[in-house]
Amino acid sequence: MNTKIALAAGAVAAAAGAGFWLAETRAPSLGSAAVAQEAAQAPLVEDIAFGDADAPVTIVEYASYTCPHCARFHEDVYPVLKEEYVDTGQVRFEHREVFFDRFGLWAAMIARCDGGSHYSEVVDLVYDRQSQWTQGDPATVAGNLRAIGAEAGLAPDAVEACMSDPAMAEALVANYEENAARDGIRSTPSFLIDGELVDNMPIGEFRDAIDAALEG
Repeated sequence: MNTKIALAAGAVAAAAGAGFWLAETRAPSLGSAAVAQEAAQAPLVEDIAFGDADAPVTIVEYASYTCPHCARFHEDVYPVLKEEYVDTGQVRFEHREVFFDRFGLWAAMIARCDGGSHYSEVVDLVYDRQSQWTQGDPATVAGNLRAIGAEAGLAPDAVEACMSDPAMAEALVANYEENAARDGIRSTPSFLIDGELVDNMPIGEFRDAIDAALEG
């Protein structure tokens, strides 16, 4: 079963209140005038994609870093798709983040830290250790994610700067809401295969769907 999501405008931010993006830091509240001005000049949220940009088939995954089904996909299915289709130039695979909670948002902020230079390493660790780093109070979870960032190769100063960036936090949430509303995403993980929305599937069904798209 996939994890269901609600897409009311501003749902993620409104549910947790001002400062939801990161408790336990020295960053200013999202409600401050200075942060509001900074958010108005929000940074560009780059698409994260793997494989040949000219691949004949494009797969877009919508996933949450705190979703167990997403972690299972990345553990069991994605490595096979990567080996058979992405690495062979047949598929371009794009990973789009969905935010159920602030923990998932923090993970995205670290994954995209330093221009996303260690994105794959962070994402692999976040999914592999999901059942460990998500446990505890917000301060503990934030510390767990800092440790993941360091293990992935990010400098501690860079991690602190990324986790204390309210403009990026707001930009990530806004980007998620816009993309998910446009593509009709209601659960995670969900996928677009050449623009056709499909639910999570076993590897055999993924192969069939990709092969059909390649033949079409």
